[in-house]
Amino acid sequence: MPACERLFDEMPAREVVAWTTLIACYTKCRRPGDALIAFERMQYAGVAPNRVTMVNALAACAAHGTLDMGVWIHDYVRSRGWELDVVLGTSLIDMYGKCGRIDAGIGVFSSMAERNVYTWNSLIIGLALAKSGEEAVSWFSRMDGEGVNPDAITLLGVLCACSHSGLVEAGRRVFDSLLRGSYGFRPEIRHYGCMVDLLGRAGFLGAAVELIETMPFAPNPVIWGSLLHASRTRGESSFGELAARRLVELEPTNVAHHVVLANLYAEMGRWREAEEVRRLVKEGGLRKDAGWSFAERVG
Repeated sequence: MPACERLFDEMPAREVVAWTTLIACYTKCRRPGDALIAFERMQYAGVAPNRVTMVNALAACAAHGTLDMGVWIHDYVRSRGWELDVVLGTSLIDMYGKCGRIDAGIGVFSSMAERNVYTWNSLIIGLALAKSGEEAVSWFSRMDGEGVNPDAITLLGVLCACSHSGLVEAGRRVFDSLLRGSYGFRPEIRHYGCMVDLLGRAGFLGAAVELIETMPFAPNPVIWGSLLHASRTRGESSFGELAARRLVELEPTNVAHHVVLANLYAEMGRWREAEEVRRLVKEGGLRKDAGWSFAERVG
């Protein structure tokens, strides 16, 4: 980006393509704040945006959570009489969903003459973020009814929506269909992770462990971390111990995992094992970050 910025600043004249490229680069480099600053500079320079500019600016608004700017862009589009094609409309839905205004996103969706799988995905993911699981499942059924084939992202959105809303049976039905190949592809590790999260949040920790042990992928730290969080929330120390031990095995240099495991042992009154974990941390030269502390034995 420094070379990009320097070259941009050296340009004697900057038209809409140059400004749009700069905004897109900032967004892709995960600097949405700078992308929006560039978008505002473009306005002050008197350069009118085009559709591609707006799509990239909306992506920056979504990543930065800048609802006001996203609404301004939507108003600009309407005032100019631009048609909401599939790309621009999907970008608006994505922005509204990620900025907490999925109701406005649904309005955009309903006004679009053409939609594709990415449009549906943006809507379903927005509903998942809003914890509107039942509505997300309803729209997913409507998507199927309209003959739109879902992709892996669609199923992630639906499963996440079920997880956040506690819709265990609905999530199981979708996942079972995925396992049967009903959607034309098999579940990825991310889908298994969503199901582990769904089962764990709902208190079905045994079923979550069974799923982890039978899935055709080696469980990663995200999956074990999900089980650990659910176990801690539910006060299920035995499942928490299992998850913490697996995390220590996968990421032995991550001191946070050792701290959680030692504290779990302390909570269960297994002081010898807790001290052993502390000793390994000390001998291994692992440093605790601020905010992490070992539970101390009292009495």
